[in-house]
Amino acid sequence: MRVVALEEHFNVPAVVKRIDPAAIAARGFRPRRTPASGPNPLALLPEIGEQRLKSMDETGITVQVLSTAPPGPDIVPGADGIAIARAINDHLAEAVARKPDRFAGFAAMPMASPDACAAELTRAVKQLGFHGTLINGTTEGRFLDDPRYDDLLAAAVELDVPVYIHPHLPPPVVHQAYYAGLEEGAGRVLATAAWGWHQETAIHVLRMVLAGTLDKHRKLKLIIGHMGEMLPVMLDRIDDVSALDIGHLQRPISRQIIDQVWITTSGVFNAPPFLAALQTFGIDRIMFSVDYPFAPNEPGREFLDRISLAPADMAKLTHGNADKLLKLKK
Repeated sequence: MRVVALEEHFNVPAVVKRIDPAAIAARGFRPRRTPASGPNPLALLPEIGEQRLKSMDETGITVQVLSTAPPGPDIVPGADGIAIARAINDHLAEAVARKPDRFAGFAAMPMASPDACAAELTRAVKQLGFHGTLINGTTEGRFLDDPRYDDLLAAAVELDVPVYIHPHLPPPVVHQAYYAGLEEGAGRVLATAAWGWHQETAIHVLRMVLAGTLDKHRKLKLIIGHMGEMLPVMLDRIDDVSALDIGHLQRPISRQIIDQVWITTSGVFNAPPFLAALQTFGIDRIMFSVDYPFAPNEPGREFLDRISLAPADMAKLTHGNADKLLKLKK
């Protein structure tokens, strides 16, 4: 069975070293605790070769669609940020060229230089053969509904490629208000993988709806991970409580999201959230992902082996929807 995973990550240490450590610290990055046993995800990130392929082979993953993990060019303004984005994309293109049947790419964007994003996306798609872009959360407190990103979104529509909205660390002011005052490890995980990442990405999508961004860009295709970032269980309530206060949109909030958003399973491998996603978005909008190396491939594979779907629906989940959306070569 062909299996495509499309929230899978890498980094380029030599390029990350070009980013000012003060900028990295100001964005909220802190040393992460490493596992007491087993592989360290941060050590696995740079490798796009035999070790990664071995894990994919052992778990039956045919293709990884790769995207860079932060810190990245979004925290570097001006020409340096643009150059870093280009360097990351060129590095990824070289890795994909070595194994085009196993790897594909999402482009990194110089988000701190909005005027440069459309050109870099166009280069990445037309010259490097990438299949879209992955945006890591907010940039200097701005979401994608900011008018400065209109050209980037219009380029994604013109190129017919999706924009994957991935979580990021909360801006410092948000971290201070919501997550400060806890034991360091507890504050970090609450702000990120346990909760904060997911609610921030849901807000990101909802802002794009409420600001009129999805109405403006009706053919824009978005992807979000982690089984829909809590949106599947909230869409009905969002529609219900918004009815009296929101009259400026061309379509209901839930309709816009279901029309223009695809979701992946990344990092969430149990039945209840999958069933909620399935009942809300439908099988045509759900795609398998692991979140490697932050999540190991093994639990992702075990999840596929546990769930019960009709063969045609399983094919959509494991590869069909991703192949169609990203126009992947088989």
